[in-house]
Amino acid sequence: MKLYSRKYLAMAAGISVAVFVILGIIFGFVTLPFFNSNSQRYNNELFNNQGTDSTNLELANNDYIDISDISEDEKENIRIYKVLNEAVVNITSVSYGYNWFLEPVPQAGTGSGSIIDQQGHVITNYHVVKDAEQLFITLSDGTEYEGSIVGVDPENDLAVIKFDPKGKQLMTIPLGNSSTLLVGQKVLAIGNPFGLERTLTTGIVSGVGRPIKLNSTYVIREMIQTDASINPGNSGGPLLNSKGEMIGINTIIYSPSGGSVGIGFAVPIDIAKRVIPELIQSGKVNRGWIDIVPVQLFPALVDYAKLPVKQGILISEVTTGGDASRAGLKGGDKNKAVRYRRSVIYLGGDIIVEVDNLAITSLADLYAALEDNKPGEVVSVKAVRNGTSKTFSVKLVSRSQFFN
Repeated sequence: MKLYSRKYLAMAAGISVAVFVILGIIFGFVTLPFFNSNSQRYNNELFNNQGTDSTNLELANNDYIDISDISEDEKENIRIYKVLNEAVVNITSVSYGYNWFLEPVPQAGTGSGSIIDQQGHVITNYHVVKDAEQLFITLSDGTEYEGSIVGVDPENDLAVIKFDPKGKQLMTIPLGNSSTLLVGQKVLAIGNPFGLERTLTTGIVSGVGRPIKLNSTYVIREMIQTDASINPGNSGGPLLNSKGEMIGINTIIYSPSGGSVGIGFAVPIDIAKRVIPELIQSGKVNRGWIDIVPVQLFPALVDYAKLPVKQGILISEVTTGGDASRAGLKGGDKNKAVRYRRSVIYLGGDIIVEVDNLAITSLADLYAALEDNKPGEVVSVKAVRNGTSKTFSVKLVSRSQFFN
């Protein structure tokens, strides 16, 4: 019988364990704990951003599935969703009404939003949070936070809200560029339609620069049209390009039935990037305005006053000594006052038909033409006076002087 020392036995046991581990790694029944570091997981799970080499996808339970038969386009969709759905939040806005017994009754609405920084700022639609008395923001892991409104921009249907992440590391949405979008480009929408959280839909850019009337007051001129399915609850969520960059905020759909029929519209991200810093800093956007009392022309007024044009903005009054008056614009005659409903209109003033080469046919057009102008800037105003067109250079005042 051959005897072995303890040292020899320990060495033999160590070699056996090492061989077992190596074979386990080769055949897949042993996984080293340090193998899946964050950077390694990012490269493997998400196909290294270019997404063409990986053949396995890690599931939530740490199992892997073979994705070698999935097309490159599908891999791209999976990669974008797997990363960026964590940056999309579900927003619940709560307001209170009263029943017959004067008891408060909560009324809740839902929408979507995108986390844009580590401080917990979220970009969404104004109509998602309008009139909200309480806001609740739910992250992808189910964590719910109470939120607050930081700033709103009704003209572009945008709002910035905020929650306190309490030191939690947040996934944020990268902001892209909407000025170079082309019809036919692939887009993806992530949101919470009908309360179904983390829903992904895909489509293309169907049109750009669409002027969409939000209501009787506001028109957004540069809306992105898409056929990616957008439904109630998607409002405020991101519209993404194939790089995973947000190029729009899903806002409105055209639908006779209330559901998606392949015609949706998103606010361009370039508009959002322009107003977000101001919303965070001051809670509103300070825009320029022509210091006049405007009246949108309507058929009865055109016929009664025998006006030379049928569409435009009649200047009922100009601010005495104001910038519009100094520029040469003329208001109506106090001796030619007419009453229309609850308003008094002074006839005889100039009729604005164009601002900075944009046709003005309504008040909504005037708002839209001045949407990206600041107080102190000078705009070109074309007006009709006694049947003759004249052009004036008008310095803008702050719109907040005239509207709250």
